[in-house]
Amino acid sequence: MRKFRFQLAVMALAAASAAPALAQDFAPARPLATPAPMAPLAGRPDSNVEPFYAARPGTLIWLGDAGRRAAAAKLPELLRRSPVDGLAEGPALAASVEAALARNPAPAVDAAGLAAQQADDKIISTAWVRYAQALNAPVAGVSYGDPARALRMPTASAVLIGASAAPSLTTLVERTAAVNPFYASLRDTALRNGSGSDPRVRATLDRLRLVPASGRVILVDVANAQLMMLEDGRVVDTMKTVVGKPDFPTPLLAGTVHYVTLNPYWHIPQDVARRKVAPVVVKRGVSYLTAARYQTVAAFGGDKEVAIDPTTVDWKAVAKGDVEVNIRQLTGPNNMMGKMKFGFVNDYGIFLHDTPHKDFFLKAKRNLSLGCVRLEHPAALATWLLGREPAPSGDDAEQNVQLTAGVPIFISYLTARPDGDKLAFAPDVYGLDGKPAATKVAAAAATGGSAQR
Repeated sequence: MRKFRFQLAVMALAAASAAPALAQDFAPARPLATPAPMAPLAGRPDSNVEPFYAARPGTLIWLGDAGRRAAAAKLPELLRRSPVDGLAEGPALAASVEAALARNPAPAVDAAGLAAQQADDKIISTAWVRYAQALNAPVAGVSYGDPARALRMPTASAVLIGASAAPSLTTLVERTAAVNPFYASLRDTALRNGSGSDPRVRATLDRLRLVPASGRVILVDVANAQLMMLEDGRVVDTMKTVVGKPDFPTPLLAGTVHYVTLNPYWHIPQDVARRKVAPVVVKRGVSYLTAARYQTVAAFGGDKEVAIDPTTVDWKAVAKGDVEVNIRQLTGPNNMMGKMKFGFVNDYGIFLHDTPHKDFFLKAKRNLSLGCVRLEHPAALATWLLGREPAPSGDDAEQNVQLTAGVPIFISYLTARPDGDKLAFAPDVYGLDGKPAATKVAAAAATGGSAQR
């Protein structure tokens, strides 16, 4: 597979590691929502600028002085290209702004002139509100484990209050239009190449709007099976990942990582316990559990994970699916979670984790897991998050190490990326770009499943 990279990346530090064959893993099978096209913004009540101006007679946001006129003069170009941002009416709005500016080359000198000028100021404000709302419209197809990561379309008044209070209106316009360095780079490259209407570009831009322009962020690009560590929108490190098969897709998620788990247990899903573990116990006895470092517990989660005697379990009933049993794999070199994992709240039970089997990172196509994201260099991510090398106090128990502050994580799907002056495209293996999700992905939901693999 062609190596994809972002034009604005500071560096890409991904190295392949050789290792033994990869054991089978297990994950939930749940459908991916297909992002819906952005609805036209025209006529939405909250794009109405009249209430803002009615409460502030005589206010001029864009035509009050030369500096604000300079900011307004930037809008036509932004609006003409804004169909790529999801604002189909952008070119028409650009024409209205240009006409308003042409009618107002200088400040008004009397009350009648001021009234006319404010009418044109409203025209410019309407265009700005619709543009700002388009860039901040909710992103479909993403599951928000942390609601704070979701975009919320601002009201017209909120947009205009921000504009009127901005120390530099030009700076506000430029920062709003940029969205973040990833977004700006892809959009600019696509427009230079005449690819602004490509559904892969449009879908990727829509997903990239979620990424904050500042602070530290974990961005997992499922389409390219890559994790990126961002600081103020710039890539500071990358690594390969293994992500979900087309039949078991890794969902698009937005959440917050608050801790790193060292020496993690592997909590075996119920279907795996029934199909893979119970029949062996029936055949070989509970000694198999000890050999595999499996332990039966009362329940999963914190203090509930109290060990129970495996001889008290009806393993034949478990194998038939009549009884459920909670089994965890203890820490050790063969634990399926490896040496660490990175959990965060989400509806799919998905997390990032190490693996004792590194050979799949040598493959170009790494859609090989059943949902979760395996990491090539988990210790590098832990060191970046913690500000120090992870050091467990022992090797025999799971330990959660709290971060100083939560770090946003976005599991996204970037099928279009800048590659120098051109665009590079990753295969749309999940069928999410501009067409319904593949029937097989939806069908995977019917199989149920659990959260570890």
